[in-house]
Amino acid sequence: MKRIAFLGPAGTVSQESARFFFSGQEVEYVPFPLIADVYQATVAGETDYSVIPIENTIEGSVKLHIDTLVERGELPMQAEWVYPSVQNLIGRRAPDGAPGDYSALRKVISIDVAVAQCRQFLGAAVPQATFQYVSSTAEGVRIVQQAGDPTLAAIGTRLSAELYGLELLAENITDHDNNYTRFVLVGREKPQLKQADLQKSTIIVTLPEDYPGALHQVLSAFAWRRINLSKIESRPTKKRLGNYYFYIDIEASMDSVLLPAALAEIEAIGCQVRLLGSYPSFGFGQE
Repeated sequence: MKRIAFLGPAGTVSQESARFFFSGQEVEYVPFPLIADVYQATVAGETDYSVIPIENTIEGSVKLHIDTLVERGELPMQAEWVYPSVQNLIGRRAPDGAPGDYSALRKVISIDVAVAQCRQFLGAAVPQATFQYVSSTAEGVRIVQQAGDPTLAAIGTRLSAELYGLELLAENITDHDNNYTRFVLVGREKPQLKQADLQKSTIIVTLPEDYPGALHQVLSAFAWRRINLSKIESRPTKKRLGNYYFYIDIEASMDSVLLPAALAEIEAIGCQVRLLGSYPSFGFGQE
């Protein structure tokens, strides 16, 4: 049985998405408190794969998680998928509280990304509440469950409310209906998966400092071959101020003829190229 590490505790969107992705397979889900712990568990062989959320429709890249993939670098990306992030207001209804009345709430506990995804609802429904940020949505739900205080609420999944025996005070409170999160699966072995509609590759490119127009040359290597880049993002190398690398998602496989040739051209002008993975990409609803 394969063991899957995810950002815990039980009930996070990461676990929901992993259960969706591995539906029908016999696997064991293992929670860890920090994304660094999730990754390290697979590096150490405690788990077979790690589930890492790296991008959200509303908030964009999860920079800490991308940095973990880049800086650690021991595990290749083996697959990616997209999953809807449906957030709910979770807690204990006050004995005299009516549905839709949130005036008793004084604090909302969740991860900062989830709070950001629900700003409009929170501003209108609980303007009096303060926020406490924790490592995951499910951690916030767990804290609310243990406190037993109806003035506290969390933002989290329906799964977490069920697991911790709390009420859905308000359902689907995200500001946008198209709130999706992109997850990657990292591990040493290729998993057994169904055929995907799209193959992708992710690389890191560091430009030579003494080559004016190097980024233009990099992009040209893909453009004239008609290779589509679905994402390009600069991130600091953390070595010195003004020094960046480029994180690039490519809609092509390393098994193709054109992509290895493009990477060879980029390296020929003095760029450093590192492959993070070449993998199948699954959209939401794709079996």
